[in-house]
Amino acid sequence: MAPGRAVLALALLGALLVRCGHAKEQAPAFDPLDYVDPLIGTGADGHVFPGATLPYGLAKPGADTDSSDNQGGFASSPPANITGFSILHDSGTGGAPSLGNFALFPHASCAGGVLERCVFSKKARKTGYVNGSVVSRPGYFGVKLATGVGVEMSATRRAGLFRFSFEGEGERKGGPVLVMDLTDLSDSRQDNATITVDSRGRMTGGGVFKPSFGSGSYAAFFCADFQGPVGESGVWINDRASRAVRNVTVSRSINNYPLPAGGWVGFKEGTREVVVRVGVSMVSSARACESAEGEIPGWDFEGIRAAGEAAWREKIRPIRVSEEGVERDMLVNFYSGIYRTMVNPQDWTGENPLWSSTEPYFDSFYCLWDSFRSQIPFLVLLDPKQTARMIRALIDIYRHDGWLPDCRMSLSRGYTQGGSNADIVLADAHAKGLTSGIDWEAGYAAVVKDAEIEPFDWCCHGRGGLDSWHELGYIPVGDFDWKGFGTMTRSVSRTLEYAYNDFVIAGMAARLGGREGDVEKYTRRSGGWLNLFNPSMRSAINGTSTNFTGFFQPRYANRTWGYQDPLKCSNIDPNPNSVCSLQNTGAETFESSVWEYGFFVPHDQATLIGTLGGPETFVRRLDFLHDSNITYIGNEPAFLTVFQYHYAGRPGLSAKRAHAYIPSSFSPTPAGLPGNDDSGAMGSFLAFAMMGAFPNPGQDVYLLTPPFFASVSITSPLTGKTATIRNANFDSTYKAIYIQSATLDGAPYTKNWIRHDFFLRGGTLVFVLGRNESTWGTREEDLPPSAGRYGYEVRNLTARVRAGTVRYKYSEGLEAGQQYWGAGR
Repeated sequence: MAPGRAVLALALLGALLVRCGHAKEQAPAFDPLDYVDPLIGTGADGHVFPGATLPYGLAKPGADTDSSDNQGGFASSPPANITGFSILHDSGTGGAPSLGNFALFPHASCAGGVLERCVFSKKARKTGYVNGSVVSRPGYFGVKLATGVGVEMSATRRAGLFRFSFEGEGERKGGPVLVMDLTDLSDSRQDNATITVDSRGRMTGGGVFKPSFGSGSYAAFFCADFQGPVGESGVWINDRASRAVRNVTVSRSINNYPLPAGGWVGFKEGTREVVVRVGVSMVSSARACESAEGEIPGWDFEGIRAAGEAAWREKIRPIRVSEEGVERDMLVNFYSGIYRTMVNPQDWTGENPLWSSTEPYFDSFYCLWDSFRSQIPFLVLLDPKQTARMIRALIDIYRHDGWLPDCRMSLSRGYTQGGSNADIVLADAHAKGLTSGIDWEAGYAAVVKDAEIEPFDWCCHGRGGLDSWHELGYIPVGDFDWKGFGTMTRSVSRTLEYAYNDFVIAGMAARLGGREGDVEKYTRRSGGWLNLFNPSMRSAINGTSTNFTGFFQPRYANRTWGYQDPLKCSNIDPNPNSVCSLQNTGAETFESSVWEYGFFVPHDQATLIGTLGGPETFVRRLDFLHDSNITYIGNEPAFLTVFQYHYAGRPGLSAKRAHAYIPSSFSPTPAGLPGNDDSGAMGSFLAFAMMGAFPNPGQDVYLLTPPFFASVSITSPLTGKTATIRNANFDSTYKAIYIQSATLDGAPYTKNWIRHDFFLRGGTLVFVLGRNESTWGTREEDLPPSAGRYGYEVRNLTARVRAGTVRYKYSEGLEAGQQYWGAGR
């Protein structure tokens, strides 16, 4: 039978079987990767890495462009010429470009087939790419250069596989030439970078580079092998190539730009395809060769690509949403956000030359000030086994480096932005029951050291101003700190962060048991936030009062008030020259305003609400914060403010606010993120918000809103149990977004929050929705836990603040701590 007739006959037979009931139509299997677009956030200032990687992988082969927003390597914002394809990257960072080491670049041939007419340095060789040719999927990246060269890449944990294809070989004279460059994205390479090219074309080498947001330096190494008809090879310096010289060591040079240098390999004329295997190591080039040979022994590009997809599918598979009635853009937004939470941090276990340890080592924590709020809590939920390894790595950093990091990258200490926020990361995992090899006694010792001992240089770990914090209950503006040294700014935001850091330490102490004194001490210290509340402070916009009184303000050591405009460092700061980062001239708040930090009391919303005038005033303040554009959802301090309506008994307004930002500020496009992804912080905010359960990090609390789907199911990787949140009457137009009633496993559920054990034991939470707010979740007994009492009224606050006696008075320390940490258990 002819092939066409055979196919037709089989089709008819299949149709007949279905008709007769002997076969059933099979719906296509759900594949979450169909909804992942790694290119989201590669435009504007999202700085997302869209190249090939495994979850938490060290090797991240990807394209590098000359765009101003190339922190993640490839930026789709014009102008965008490709300068090379490097093997190391970070994702979503701000500041200077990160990593981008050891870039490959393909020439279809040198001009006229003459090696001396090739260009080698990245400024000279950069070229455009064909519009619409970029393809990015989990574990794979491909692009076609304007020269006609096709480039594809896939990855294992410590190696990348590149496939270069060359068209029109009959039109060229000479064969392809591949260049290896001893460079990085930010041109930070220091002296004595080396490269060796052997007779088979194998390249090995390394260099010393600078981290993008930290102190010190790091060394990185590579090993590159080439599959194809290898011809001549050698090294190059400053666009001059040599066949005779096989190795070279170069300096940085004297012109604030590293001397261009590297290796090259030529291929025979007519070569259509070349595959390059690049191993990477932070220990040695020999280790890089071992990794490449061990992880990619067969040079099977399609096999490596398929294995990468399978690894990503396994990671994302536990979360399944209903596709019913939902636009594809919503699904792409959601699953792409989930994907980005697992690009960083990176598993560098076995690649840490700084100390010998049997514990895991993770790098690229950019930065915990960003990721404690939602990214790492999301991984506690979705990937608890790997998160436990991250916690173990953080504790091991404390063992060997002396302190928990607040930010860490490229084997270097990153800069501390505020408090010691690794404390919150550890406390969040501890509160949610993560064990899996974690030494929690060592973890507790680490957070206590943050709280009690000031490092000599607190630029990069620990806390500064601890004497003042312990004695005054706040960090004074212009603090006299003789024990340690750092940037003497951010007194307001550091005070608020220290308060919360201490509160989560109290929680760890209470859960570990036998530490009643610590529970009392740290609970009391966590009340220090109130010492900076100035009840008479007002705020105005362009001279017009906002009609709100009472804001946090800087305060001197003698208890007199300083001043910072509550709008300074806000999204509508009237001074375009405000400095709000780590500069010595920076503000008393970090990357956000007094207006926004006015809500950062995550542990005691009840007292804060009373301090600000009660629930109605609190809600009006939150509305004003968002509606007046004071806050910026592209910066992490905004995250929790979207959902803090819950504490004032208005959970419906949290849902309304979430829908105001999604999808208006988050869309599945290259420019679809409102700010830097910050290693998955934006992605995790998006995922949690669309799931309908947003964490108050460091606590065992999720604030409930209706999912953006008919249902969301999360299967715990620890227990195998499935927790489902379902909208009984899902409205795909998102007009009915207010919970009217709820049931948990068939029984009425009235609390507007839920604990982590729901996701561990499984069950079904069902919401009935309506188009108007209801009374669900509004009673005092249904509000989330708070260290202070709801209904708290501030009496004689002004006099107490002036007298300096307000600190620690808002609660009874030990009693309040025991009440809180035992609440609902």
